[in-house]
Amino acid sequence: MTKAPWLTIIGIGETGRAGLSPAALEALDGAEFVIGGARHLTLAAPLSGKTQTWPSPFAEGYPLILARRGEPTCVLATGDPFHFGVGAELARLIPSDEIVCFPQPSAFSLAAARMGWSLPDCDCISLHGRALERIIPSLQPGAQLLVLSWDGSTPGKLAELLKARGLGASTITVLEAMGGPRERIRQAAADTFDIADINPLNTVAIEIVASRDARIVPLAPGLPDSWFENDGQLTKAEIRALTLAALAPKAGELLWDIGLGAGSVGIEWCLRQPRNRCIGIEERPERAERAQRNALELGATALDIRIGRAPEALADLPVPDAIFIGGGVSEPGVFDAAWTALKSGGRLVVNAVTLETETLLGTLYARHGGSMRRLALSRLERVGGMHGWRAAMPVTQWVVTKP
Repeated sequence: MTKAPWLTIIGIGETGRAGLSPAALEALDGAEFVIGGARHLTLAAPLSGKTQTWPSPFAEGYPLILARRGEPTCVLATGDPFHFGVGAELARLIPSDEIVCFPQPSAFSLAAARMGWSLPDCDCISLHGRALERIIPSLQPGAQLLVLSWDGSTPGKLAELLKARGLGASTITVLEAMGGPRERIRQAAADTFDIADINPLNTVAIEIVASRDARIVPLAPGLPDSWFENDGQLTKAEIRALTLAALAPKAGELLWDIGLGAGSVGIEWCLRQPRNRCIGIEERPERAERAQRNALELGATALDIRIGRAPEALADLPVPDAIFIGGGVSEPGVFDAAWTALKSGGRLVVNAVTLETETLLGTLYARHGGSMRRLALSRLERVGGMHGWRAAMPVTQWVVTKP
């Protein structure tokens, strides 16, 4: 049964009440309870209803809103509440037919208008409350990036990141408090960035200019082995590319990487699509720490590393869409726990280099079907003053889809 809307979400800009539509003002003035950031409440003043600033942690504000169900309630947010805003989270808790939203132009829209950029051609990224490294996969030659800052220090940190990756010639534009009397726009190259006293409410526009030696994360799988810090426990580039192809990642899917090692497969899974996630299981803390460094270096911030031994470490994890077992499949209970957890239609890929593990895969293949292949690779290496092919250990790969 459809209920009458009781929750109004209002996007408010730097002009405050003056920038709101008559319908938004009517809802705001008729609300018995108004919640928002301190800045939002100031911009919306005067308010007749009870007011509440967002608590910390932020999620503690949701029960306060839900407790008002059925009463005229208003949530204030910046710009467009459904573009990296609170709107989507509230819509997960409250049916959409109980919500009315009055958005303002988002910071991305305002920044694109100021820069004269086509918004659909820009990469829009939020670093508010998120790791700075998540921008790394988007640092592509010629890209136009619009970035929501965490605070006034974000533009300078981005400049340092760009310089470190051979992108110092890129142009950084800092747009502060857009749409109001305090608006200010300043520009500098990343390698000579000297903009100071930046308003915490800022958006950064970046035009990427890459040097020949810039460290760009390619779009294809099979990143160079040298890009992964490792102790020898590494799925090599060519085998990794074939493994990713077998795992067949789709947007928004979750991978379990059991026996994470250097993290290369899980990292490349996350890099295939921004919404992809991976939980990596690694029993050795030093390897887990190394994999975490690799993930941050490549911008794979959606890799969640769990230190533990399978199968015990697999208990109570979210249901995976795909599983990669790069090591430990012969340990008692590991395959059974993974297979039980895998969703129907999910893919499982196991790589083996020992005869004993290969024999086990043959047994599993006879029981569950799928496909098997042996991957043999040779690389050209120097032999004295000449060159010759050096063969790597062959890899037996079993790929199966759960019925």
